[in-house]
Amino acid sequence: MTPKITVCRGCCCGTERKHPEVDHDDQLRVLRERLATVRVADCLDACEVSNVVVVQPSPAARAAGAKPVWVGSVLDDDAVHGVIDWIDAGGPGVAAPPPAVTARIVATPAKGQTAI
Repeated sequence: MTPKITVCRGCCCGTERKHPEVDHDDQLRVLRERLATVRVADCLDACEVSNVVVVQPSPAARAAGAKPVWVGSVLDDDAVHGVIDWIDAGGPGVAAPPPAVTARIVATPAKGQTAI
């Protein structure tokens, strides 16, 4: 089973109001075309680094200790395709993220905030 992602598209991530230069619908279309499991969340409480994508490790990688990785500022094609490439390579705990993703990895929100 491959890793899955959760894409924030609620209060500010994925909105034209905050990021008018980004085609949010096209980003989601590309992700859904290329990946098996794409969940959409209303808000992940990481607005300071929107657009946020959380990459979940595969079940085997999670059993080996891999944790979800939060990727912020997914605002361009390089970031979207970097996430796709990383998942294609196995994702967290299996493959190193490509540079387009590494530069955007952010801390998991503190306890008490929305988590997946």
